[in-house]
Amino acid sequence: MSRPADDSTDPSAALRWGVYAILIAVSAGGMLGRIMAINSVDRVALAQSLKKQGRKDWQIERPFLSGNDRSRLATVRALVEHGTYAIDQVVVEPGWDTIDMVKHDDQGRPAPGLDEGHLYSSKPPLLATLMAGPYWIVDKLTGATLGTHPYAIGRLLLVIYNVIPLVIYFWLLCGLAERLGRTDFGRIFVVAAGALGTFLTTFAVVVTNHVPAAVSAAAALLAAVRIVYDNERRSWLFFAAGLFAAFTAASELPALSFFALLALWLALVDLRAFAMAFVPGAALVLVAALGTNYLAHGSLIPPYAHRQAGANWYEYRYLKDGKPRDSYWMHPETRSPIDQGEPSTALYALHVLVGHHGVFSLTPIWLIAAVGVGLCCADRSRGLASLGWLVAVTSIVCLTFYILRPLDDRNYGGMTSGFRWAFWFAPLWLACMLPAADALAERRWARWLACGLLCLSAMSAAYPTWNPWVQPWLTDLLLHLDWVRLGAR
Repeated sequence: MSRPADDSTDPSAALRWGVYAILIAVSAGGMLGRIMAINSVDRVALAQSLKKQGRKDWQIERPFLSGNDRSRLATVRALVEHGTYAIDQVVVEPGWDTIDMVKHDDQGRPAPGLDEGHLYSSKPPLLATLMAGPYWIVDKLTGATLGTHPYAIGRLLLVIYNVIPLVIYFWLLCGLAERLGRTDFGRIFVVAAGALGTFLTTFAVVVTNHVPAAVSAAAALLAAVRIVYDNERRSWLFFAAGLFAAFTAASELPALSFFALLALWLALVDLRAFAMAFVPGAALVLVAALGTNYLAHGSLIPPYAHRQAGANWYEYRYLKDGKPRDSYWMHPETRSPIDQGEPSTALYALHVLVGHHGVFSLTPIWLIAAVGVGLCCADRSRGLASLGWLVAVTSIVCLTFYILRPLDDRNYGGMTSGFRWAFWFAPLWLACMLPAADALAERRWARWLACGLLCLSAMSAAYPTWNPWVQPWLTDLLLHLDWVRLGAR
């Protein structure tokens, strides 16, 4: 496979990069604007405050939009302010409650009693540990904390944690488009889809594992493309591929399939470079992920795996506002309808793919990507078959894993504007979309069709306005029409 022409021999390349820059600027500006507007109203606190004549209470508002965010940020605070992974001292503060927490003693044993053990975030601690670095610097330089200045520091951390990595992600996507695309329309369309038509920018205003996973997957994929298709055997490319592929898996556990297939792909290309550079890069992430988990919980197994009968970290009692409380997860019948799970696996699969939380119904640009994956798998002229099969197998394995989860986990990711567990696929699907987008470029009606699908995808991504922890527009529509119900109730 020959290298693409550089900018000096391709007169339209400079124009394309100009368009890429405009798209990135628009997307980054939109994310920054939404971050600046973050403000969550605590309706319980609001109702209580209305009973108090004339009293203004700042606790009515808070800049963190869900218990999911606060779970990770509570760990960040605990690490910097208290030197521990235990979040007991944080979650008792007004506005810092979360349902995404577990409880165990110092030996990792369940602690159901009120006076036993400590509370911890249920999220793997690696990302929170990394995020604690910038917060530590801010805290030491200014003395301000997330408790005293939640808006200013919270928004700063979101820019560092989400916006800057996503701008890098867009740049990586431009590199993939230039390397694998053939037409101006196809390349620009794919970059526009990445910048405006996926849920990654929707989730730029909250702290999740989905943005880091997608950025890492893009970095690993671009490094692999340069190794395989450009015959570059530089050690740093193998190291980067191993590091970022492993970090993708550390952020999204099912991405182990992506890591394994990418490792096999590169091992077949150059076994020595793979062993000398890829393996150390991956090992660095493995040690960090297991090490932080052990430091936090005294176990190499992440919190969400501790759900066995008699040893369930999710079933406990704790004090809140001086009163004993049961954990949110302790009684399935009292959870919100969506967190009770979808009883029918077949119906769950339908809604995951083309229903109210559908990957293809909410983001129909992935229909073009599906065609592109098929074109890659069948490609012989450019050697894209190996890339196509890597993406196809990874997608099928992971989606099957998500769909076949037990009842409690068949909840579409909870109260969320899309099937968020599939968001990290974005760079893989966009890369394989390029052959299909190039084919669409040949006909006017096909270009208009592609733009229509992009419009619908961008609408789904924009529907949550500034809070992604809401139901998709399609879910709201179907619930309004009384065509569907959520959960086992």
